[in-house]
Amino acid sequence: MPSVEDAVRELQRFSRESGIDKRQILIMFSGGKDSSLALYLLKEAGLNVSALTFFHRWSWGEPLNWAMRFTRKLGVEHFLVDITEGLLREAMGRKGPVCINCKKAMLWNAKWFAINNGFDILVKGDNANDKIIGALLNQCKGDIRLCNIPKIGMPILRPLIKYTAEEVKGLTEEAGIRPYRMYEHARRRQWREGCPLQYIDREEIVTEKLMDLVYGVNYKVSRIARRKKVRVSVRVPSFEVMCWGCDEETLHEVKSVIERFK
Repeated sequence: MPSVEDAVRELQRFSRESGIDKRQILIMFSGGKDSSLALYLLKEAGLNVSALTFFHRWSWGEPLNWAMRFTRKLGVEHFLVDITEGLLREAMGRKGPVCINCKKAMLWNAKWFAINNGFDILVKGDNANDKIIGALLNQCKGDIRLCNIPKIGMPILRPLIKYTAEEVKGLTEEAGIRPYRMYEHARRRQWREGCPLQYIDREEIVTEKLMDLVYGVNYKVSRIARRKKVRVSVRVPSFEVMCWGCDEETLHEVKSVIERFK
Protein backbone atom coordinates (compact mmCIF):
# COMPACT_ATOMS: atom_id res chain seq x y z
CA MET A 1 0.00 0.00 0.00
CA PRO A 2 1.57 3.35 -1.02
CA SER A 3 1.95 6.11 1.55
CA VAL A 4 1.07 9.78 1.05
CA GLU A 5 4.79 10.55 1.05
CA ASP A 6 5.30 7.99 -1.75
CA ALA A 7 2.41 9.44 -3.77
CA VAL A 8 3.65 13.01 -3.41
CA ARG A 9 7.20 12.06 -4.35
CA GLU A 10 6.00 10.14 -7.41
CA LEU A 11 3.80 13.06 -8.49
CA GLN A 12 6.73 15.46 -8.14
CA ARG A 13 8.91 13.18 -10.28
CA PHE A 14 6.23 12.83 -12.94
CA SER A 15 5.51 16.56 -12.96
CA ARG A 16 9.17 17.38 -13.60
CA GLU A 17 9.49 14.80 -16.37
CA SER A 18 6.25 15.85 -18.09
CA GLY A 19 6.76 19.59 -17.60
CA ILE A 20 3.49 20.14 -15.75
CA ASP A 21 5.42 21.64 -12.84
CA LYS A 22 5.64 24.80 -14.95
CA ARG A 23 1.99 24.83 -16.03
CA GLN A 24 -1.22 26.34 -14.66
CA ILE A 25 -3.42 23.46 -13.46
CA LEU A 26 -7.18 23.43 -12.86
CA ILE A 27 -8.83 20.50 -11.05
CA MET A 28 -12.49 19.61 -11.47
CA PHE A 29 -13.21 19.42 -7.76
CA SER A 30 -16.43 17.84 -6.51
CA GLY A 31 -15.44 17.66 -2.85
CA GLY A 32 -15.64 13.88 -2.91
CA LYS A 33 -12.92 11.47 -1.80
CA ASP A 34 -11.08 11.13 -5.12
CA SER A 35 -10.99 14.76 -6.18
CA SER A 36 -10.11 15.86 -2.63
CA LEU A 37 -7.15 13.48 -2.51
CA ALA A 38 -6.02 14.51 -6.00
CA LEU A 39 -6.12 18.19 -4.99
CA TYR A 40 -4.28 17.47 -1.74
CA LEU A 41 -1.48 15.58 -3.53
CA LEU A 42 -1.11 18.28 -6.21
CA LYS A 43 -0.81 20.96 -3.54
CA GLU A 44 1.62 18.90 -1.45
CA ALA A 45 3.72 18.31 -4.58
CA GLY A 46 4.09 22.07 -4.95
CA LEU A 47 2.18 22.39 -8.21
CA ASN A 48 0.33 25.51 -9.29
CA VAL A 49 -3.22 24.23 -8.89
CA SER A 50 -6.63 25.89 -8.59
CA ALA A 51 -10.00 24.21 -8.02
CA LEU A 52 -13.19 24.46 -10.05
CA THR A 53 -16.50 23.29 -8.60
CA PHE A 54 -19.71 23.16 -10.57
CA PHE A 55 -23.04 23.25 -8.78
CA HIS A 56 -26.68 23.53 -9.73
CA ARG A 57 -30.00 24.15 -8.07
CA TRP A 58 -30.28 20.50 -7.00
CA SER A 59 -26.73 20.08 -5.66
CA TRP A 60 -26.22 19.08 -2.06
CA GLY A 61 -25.37 22.21 -0.06
CA GLU A 62 -23.48 20.56 2.81
CA PRO A 63 -20.75 18.89 0.70
CA LEU A 64 -20.28 22.16 -1.19
CA ASN A 65 -19.70 24.00 2.08
CA TRP A 66 -17.20 21.31 3.13
CA ALA A 67 -15.38 21.64 -0.19
CA MET A 68 -15.02 25.40 0.27
CA ARG A 69 -13.58 24.90 3.77
CA PHE A 70 -11.17 22.28 2.43
CA THR A 71 -9.74 24.52 -0.31
CA ARG A 72 -9.49 27.42 2.11
CA LYS A 73 -7.49 25.22 4.50
CA LEU A 74 -5.14 24.18 1.68
CA GLY A 75 -4.77 27.78 0.49
CA VAL A 76 -6.06 26.88 -2.98
CA GLU A 77 -7.89 29.32 -5.24
CA HIS A 78 -11.43 27.96 -5.68
CA PHE A 79 -13.87 28.89 -8.44
CA LEU A 80 -17.60 28.11 -8.15
CA VAL A 81 -19.74 27.97 -11.30
CA ASP A 82 -23.52 27.55 -11.42
CA ILE A 83 -24.49 25.26 -14.33
CA THR A 84 -28.23 25.12 -13.63
CA GLU A 85 -29.25 26.62 -16.97
CA GLY A 86 -26.85 24.45 -18.96
CA LEU A 87 -28.05 21.32 -17.18
CA LEU A 88 -31.66 22.18 -17.89
CA ARG A 89 -30.86 22.59 -21.59
CA GLU A 90 -29.08 19.23 -21.67
CA ALA A 91 -31.57 17.25 -19.57
CA MET A 92 -35.09 18.47 -20.34
CA GLY A 93 -37.09 16.00 -22.38
CA ARG A 94 -34.44 13.27 -22.19
CA LYS A 95 -34.74 9.99 -20.36
CA GLY A 96 -33.44 9.77 -16.80
CA PRO A 97 -31.26 9.75 -14.91
CA VAL A 98 -29.44 12.93 -15.97
CA CYS A 99 -25.87 12.04 -14.92
CA ILE A 100 -24.47 11.62 -18.42
CA ASN A 101 -25.95 14.96 -19.48
CA CYS A 102 -24.59 16.67 -16.39
CA LYS A 103 -21.09 15.24 -16.90
CA LYS A 104 -21.13 16.43 -20.49
CA ALA A 105 -22.13 19.93 -19.43
CA MET A 106 -19.45 20.02 -16.71
CA LEU A 107 -16.60 18.78 -18.90
CA TRP A 108 -17.24 21.25 -21.69
CA ASN A 109 -17.76 24.10 -19.24
CA ALA A 110 -14.50 23.15 -17.53
CA LYS A 111 -12.64 23.16 -20.83
CA TRP A 112 -13.81 26.63 -21.80
CA PHE A 113 -13.38 27.98 -18.28
CA ALA A 114 -9.78 26.75 -18.34
CA ILE A 115 -9.06 28.20 -21.78
CA ASN A 116 -10.62 31.57 -20.95
CA ASN A 117 -8.79 31.88 -17.63
CA GLY A 118 -5.26 30.91 -18.67
CA PHE A 119 -5.11 27.32 -17.43
CA ASP A 120 -3.10 24.77 -19.40
CA ILE A 121 -4.20 21.45 -17.90
CA LEU A 122 -7.43 20.00 -16.52
CA VAL A 123 -7.33 17.48 -13.68
CA LYS A 124 -9.86 14.72 -12.92
CA GLY A 125 -9.91 12.38 -9.93
CA ASP A 126 -10.41 9.08 -11.80
CA ASN A 127 -8.78 6.05 -10.16
CA ALA A 128 -7.80 2.63 -11.55
CA ASN A 129 -11.21 1.13 -10.74
CA ASP A 130 -13.12 3.65 -12.83
CA LYS A 131 -14.50 2.54 -16.19
CA ILE A 132 -12.38 5.15 -17.95
CA ILE A 133 -9.54 2.60 -17.99
CA GLY A 134 -9.75 0.90 -21.37
CA ALA A 135 -11.27 2.33 -24.54
CA LEU A 136 -10.86 6.01 -23.67
CA LEU A 137 -7.37 5.91 -22.21
CA ASN A 138 -6.22 3.57 -24.97
CA GLN A 139 -6.18 6.71 -27.11
CA CYS A 140 -3.37 8.14 -24.96
CA LYS A 141 0.19 8.05 -26.17
CA GLY A 142 2.61 7.43 -23.33
CA ASP A 143 1.76 7.63 -19.64
CA ILE A 144 -2.02 7.53 -19.13
CA ARG A 145 -1.74 9.98 -16.24
CA LEU A 146 -1.45 12.81 -18.76
CA CYS A 147 -3.63 12.37 -21.80
CA ASN A 148 -4.58 14.73 -24.60
CA ILE A 149 -7.77 13.33 -26.12
CA PRO A 150 -8.51 15.21 -29.37
CA LYS A 151 -12.24 15.50 -28.68
CA ILE A 152 -11.52 17.47 -25.50
CA GLY A 153 -8.78 19.61 -26.98
CA MET A 154 -6.59 20.10 -23.91
CA PRO A 155 -4.45 17.82 -21.72
CA ILE A 156 -6.15 16.02 -18.84
CA LEU A 157 -4.10 14.95 -15.83
CA ARG A 158 -5.34 12.02 -13.75
CA PRO A 159 -2.96 11.77 -10.77
CA LEU A 160 -4.87 8.85 -9.20
CA ILE A 161 -5.38 6.72 -12.32
CA LYS A 162 -2.75 4.15 -11.31
CA TYR A 163 -4.10 3.77 -7.77
CA THR A 164 -6.91 1.33 -6.99
CA ALA A 165 -10.00 2.44 -5.09
CA GLU A 166 -8.64 0.65 -2.01
CA GLU A 167 -5.31 2.48 -2.29
CA VAL A 168 -7.14 5.80 -2.71
CA LYS A 169 -9.13 5.04 0.42
CA GLY A 170 -5.93 4.33 2.37
CA LEU A 171 -4.23 7.51 1.13
CA THR A 172 -7.29 9.59 1.96
CA GLU A 173 -7.41 8.23 5.49
CA GLU A 174 -3.68 8.80 6.00
CA ALA A 175 -4.04 12.40 4.79
CA GLY A 176 -6.92 12.97 7.22
CA ILE A 177 -9.38 13.87 4.46
CA ARG A 178 -12.97 13.26 5.57
CA PRO A 179 -15.47 14.58 3.01
CA TYR A 180 -18.99 15.38 4.15
CA ARG A 181 -21.30 12.43 3.57
CA MET A 182 -24.98 12.68 2.71
CA TYR A 183 -25.39 8.95 3.46
CA GLU A 184 -26.78 8.27 0.01
CA HIS A 185 -27.36 4.72 -1.16
CA ALA A 186 -25.57 5.54 -4.45
CA ARG A 187 -25.91 3.55 -7.65
CA ARG A 188 -22.93 1.28 -7.04
CA ARG A 189 -21.83 -0.80 -4.07
CA GLN A 190 -18.79 1.30 -3.23
CA TRP A 191 -19.53 4.54 -1.42
CA ARG A 192 -19.75 7.01 -4.28
CA GLU A 193 -22.00 9.95 -3.59
CA GLY A 194 -22.98 12.56 -6.09
CA CYS A 195 -26.24 14.41 -6.33
CA PRO A 196 -29.91 13.43 -5.95
CA LEU A 197 -30.63 13.68 -9.68
CA GLN A 198 -29.03 10.26 -10.15
CA TYR A 199 -32.14 8.76 -8.55
CA ILE A 200 -34.55 9.75 -11.30
CA ASP A 201 -35.96 6.48 -12.60
CA ARG A 202 -34.30 5.14 -15.70
CA GLU A 203 -36.31 5.79 -18.87
CA GLU A 204 -38.39 8.46 -17.12
CA ILE A 205 -38.73 11.68 -19.14
CA VAL A 206 -36.93 14.42 -17.21
CA THR A 207 -38.77 17.60 -16.29
CA GLU A 208 -37.87 20.44 -13.96
CA LYS A 209 -40.73 19.43 -11.66
CA LEU A 210 -39.33 15.89 -11.46
CA MET A 211 -35.87 17.24 -10.62
CA ASP A 212 -37.38 19.30 -7.79
CA LEU A 213 -39.22 16.23 -6.51
CA VAL A 214 -36.21 13.90 -6.49
CA TYR A 215 -34.17 16.53 -4.66
CA GLY A 216 -36.85 17.20 -2.04
CA VAL A 217 -37.48 13.54 -1.19
CA ASN A 218 -33.83 12.57 -1.05
CA TYR A 219 -32.77 15.56 1.01
CA LYS A 220 -35.32 14.64 3.67
CA VAL A 221 -34.39 10.93 3.74
CA SER A 222 -30.66 11.76 3.80
CA ARG A 223 -31.21 13.49 7.15
CA ILE A 224 -32.72 10.28 8.49
CA ALA A 225 -29.87 8.23 7.01
CA ARG A 226 -27.19 10.46 8.53
CA ARG A 227 -28.82 10.30 11.95
CA LYS A 228 -29.21 6.51 11.77
CA LYS A 229 -25.78 5.97 10.12
CA VAL A 230 -27.29 3.94 7.30
CA ARG A 231 -27.45 4.64 3.57
CA VAL A 232 -30.76 5.53 1.99
CA SER A 233 -31.96 6.96 -1.31
CA VAL A 234 -35.31 6.97 -3.08
CA ARG A 235 -35.94 6.55 -6.79
CA VAL A 236 -38.46 8.97 -8.24
CA PRO A 237 -41.23 8.88 -9.39
CA SER A 238 -41.51 5.16 -8.51
CA PHE A 239 -40.58 5.96 -4.88
CA GLU A 240 -38.56 2.76 -4.65
CA VAL A 241 -36.54 2.79 -1.42
CA MET A 242 -32.90 1.72 -1.64
CA CYS A 243 -31.26 1.14 1.72
CA TRP A 244 -28.20 -0.55 3.17
CA GLY A 245 -28.35 -1.24 6.89
CA CYS A 246 -31.95 -0.14 7.48
CA ASP A 247 -34.09 -1.58 10.24
CA GLU A 248 -37.89 -1.49 10.32
CA GLU A 249 -37.98 1.75 12.32
CA THR A 250 -35.78 3.52 9.76
CA LEU A 251 -37.84 2.23 6.84
CA HIS A 252 -41.00 3.44 8.56
CA GLU A 253 -39.52 6.96 8.88
CA VAL A 254 -38.43 6.95 5.25
CA LYS A 255 -41.86 5.83 4.05
CA SER A 256 -43.48 8.56 6.14
CA VAL A 257 -41.37 11.12 4.28
CA ILE A 258 -42.33 9.61 0.93
CA GLU A 259 -46.05 9.79 1.77
CA ARG A 260 -45.73 13.55 2.25
CA PHE A 261 -44.34 13.92 -1.29
CA LYS A 262 -46.75 11.65 -3.14
